[in-house]
Amino acid sequence: MLFPTFGFALFFLCVFFGHWITLRQPLARKWLLLIASYWFYAAWDWRFCSLLFLSSVVNYAAGVAIRNVASAQGRNLALALCVVANLGVLAFFKYYGFFIESVAETLGALGWQRDLPFLDIVLPVGISFFTFQGISYAVDTYRGRLAQAPSLLDVLLYISFFPQLVAGPIVRAAHFLPQLRAAPAMDAYTAFGLLLIVWGLFKKVVVATYLAQEIVDPVFFDPLAYASVDVLLAVYGYAIQIYCDFSAYSDIAIGVAALLGFQFPRNFDQPYRANSLREFWRRWHISLSTWLRDYLYIPLGGARNGAWRTYRNLILTMLAGGFWHGAAWQFIAWGAWHGGGLALERALRGLKLSWLQGLPGGLRIVLVFHFVCAGWVLFRAESFATAMDVFRSMFALATPSTLVTPFVLGLLLIGLLMHFTPPRLLGCAERVFARFPVVIQGLIAGVAVVFVDALGIEGVAPFIYFQF
Repeated sequence: MLFPTFGFALFFLCVFFGHWITLRQPLARKWLLLIASYWFYAAWDWRFCSLLFLSSVVNYAAGVAIRNVASAQGRNLALALCVVANLGVLAFFKYYGFFIESVAETLGALGWQRDLPFLDIVLPVGISFFTFQGISYAVDTYRGRLAQAPSLLDVLLYISFFPQLVAGPIVRAAHFLPQLRAAPAMDAYTAFGLLLIVWGLFKKVVVATYLAQEIVDPVFFDPLAYASVDVLLAVYGYAIQIYCDFSAYSDIAIGVAALLGFQFPRNFDQPYRANSLREFWRRWHISLSTWLRDYLYIPLGGARNGAWRTYRNLILTMLAGGFWHGAAWQFIAWGAWHGGGLALERALRGLKLSWLQGLPGGLRIVLVFHFVCAGWVLFRAESFATAMDVFRSMFALATPSTLVTPFVLGLLLIGLLMHFTPPRLLGCAERVFARFPVVIQGLIAGVAVVFVDALGIEGVAPFIYFQF
């Protein structure tokens, strides 16, 4: 069930009205949202609802054990078993095939042929996201960040809540669970939610979809068939496409949650205006980067144990982030690219020799953007061979351009303008919009959605991050 579809619109309208009817009945409201969330997930593949339920129960049981076991050793064991269980399920569904294929290729290169147990495993949608949320619940419980012990119903709803279930943002238990205790005001976040949904739909349906169709997909399918300017603009186009695609999902998810009275953290903050890699990761996929920082980088030691261990921790964290994105060597290479860049940047800054130090702010932004774009080639390419073809074709001055059109250039410009739109401008629009009655807000948003749908192509491709 994709966000930008009539099916989801009908589903959400039913949930929306049911939610506000049960607003003063907390237990009924939770059950309604839980049933709706499992219905939403079942629309993808009903067989994995049992996996989602089992994951939630295991994490809830771990939380009970962590709170009730008297000894520190027992709490540590409960947390460790919970993390191992979560990562074990994720590893089996997402990485088993990659591991077996890698072992088979290695043995073949050594001249050893072995019959290995290959399995045709279907990847459950959103498993990376709800696994990380489950770990967040267990760790937040262990660290004492939950003021009250939640019920099983609360934990089931937290892990399965449909706006962010499939592709985030990754919401912390300490942020979400307290919001279940108080009934929200009906119109508190309506204007904010409607504006974000329309904003996100335009980014996905128009900008991201057309960029993929017009230039990105053709070039990355066969980069050697196109001129260097086509390939270069396709790389820029993918940078804009993945931002518009993923931030659109986050915008719609945050907007849908807001209409139901929930506040989600911001997930993107103009990442391409970063003047360092460290700042880029403070602005890109914020819920994941902060999750990796708080639950992996800091527990590894962070920057507390000397320079070399800091570099190691940065690289290991980004390698894990790359591997989290997909079971393929190019994702690991993408993580290594960013981890190595972060480590080098920190090393040079410590030596007062930063390659960015002393450069004008605009030039620093351009350099960081191109470093990120080089990484996006690894991220988007289907294989290392394709990625190398992209780089090779980018610098091969040959055949005239066939894909650079005013339409493509216009899409790139619109995407950049949406990226660099100041948050305070959207805040002003929200305040103006909020002055209208709620019914009028809904009518205006409905007309805007129909207009955006008319601008798009027939059928909408799944969001990029659904594969992760």
